[in-house]
Amino acid sequence: MCGQLKLPYIVYYSQFIESLQIICSLVCLEPVDYNEYVCNNSTFKTLQRSNKNLKHTLHLCELLHLYTYNLWLGLSLALLSSILIGGSVILKKKALLRLARNGHTRAGDGGHGYLKDWLWWGGLLTMGAGEACNFAAYMFAPATLVTPLGALSVLISAVLSSYLLGEVLNVVGKLGCFLSVLGSILLVIHAPQEQEVTSLQDMTNKLLEPGFLVYMSVVLVLCAILVLYFSPRFGRTNILIYISICSLLGAFTVSSVKGLAIAINMFNDISVLASPLTWILLFTLIVSIVTQVNYLNKSLDTFNTLLVYPIYYVLFTSVVLSTSIILFQEWRSMAVVDVVTTLGAFLVIVVGVAMLHLFKELQVEEISEDKYGLMDNMVIESLPPMREEGPRVFIIS
Repeated sequence: MCGQLKLPYIVYYSQFIESLQIICSLVCLEPVDYNEYVCNNSTFKTLQRSNKNLKHTLHLCELLHLYTYNLWLGLSLALLSSILIGGSVILKKKALLRLARNGHTRAGDGGHGYLKDWLWWGGLLTMGAGEACNFAAYMFAPATLVTPLGALSVLISAVLSSYLLGEVLNVVGKLGCFLSVLGSILLVIHAPQEQEVTSLQDMTNKLLEPGFLVYMSVVLVLCAILVLYFSPRFGRTNILIYISICSLLGAFTVSSVKGLAIAINMFNDISVLASPLTWILLFTLIVSIVTQVNYLNKSLDTFNTLLVYPIYYVLFTSVVLSTSIILFQEWRSMAVVDVVTTLGAFLVIVVGVAMLHLFKELQVEEISEDKYGLMDNMVIESLPPMREEGPRVFIIS
């Protein structure tokens, strides 16, 4: 299709090169031999003699095909990752529940009996496959696009837990889940694109920038406080403790993944293996993932899956996007409308999390209908239950 464009008629515009890239990115559906087209066109020959970079610029159109292919490949891997991770949560939860019924020490109490359960290992391997797909997705697509697609994992986990675990999410919780996903989708649409980092040296320079070092130091201090003080005291009663630890560690996980993805792309270069950054990133990735798995197990063993996974997704996504924006400084190129919409999306996500957390124990149950159909009697119950002694009093507010 691109070969049918009347390109000689637009070469006189000063911005022809930029226009060509845009046109080719929009209408070219398959690779085109631009070198042959240039050689057979006298107008292009004349222009090439006056512009030494024309041939290289035309080749950028072919690179746009490759970029589009990589983008769709990255998004496909991210979708597959969401499916696998959403299913793995259910497998691991079933294993933990079965161990609890058999009298084993619960993971929330420090037990590690799940390490001997084949179903838990099946869930772990499934999650590993999902994380591998997610890792590969970061190699082809920006983190600002890959990470928010975890919203599909929330839906998959919620549906499967309803059918396989018998867990119930009330209307308010469903609305909170919907708002969380909606906010994440808005975040995807208006999220900035990350700057291109093509070498370990570029990655090193960005990791050593003062702003990013301060940010990571704050994250590390918060993790230490949560692990050493809040987790032993409030971990089993506050759903945000364990999940916050997992989410904050996402800053280290994603930074390591992006750096290792660059190292893998440059694997033929022997200097990659000799670079200390490669091994530092690998060590950081292993430690952060192991710690995340440990606290995620505690969270799944202690709280409802329908609450754990959406909250974990929202907090993790927020941390990862914040890390990506600070690391790659994408906010500098954002338009005002994108900034406002991004902040609004974060607000929607926060409201969704609040609804999931604050109203998780609220249950609305319809018990009877008025004889004349004028009103429905609704019993609103919340934990702790109302005392049984004395008459019940129904308050409508």
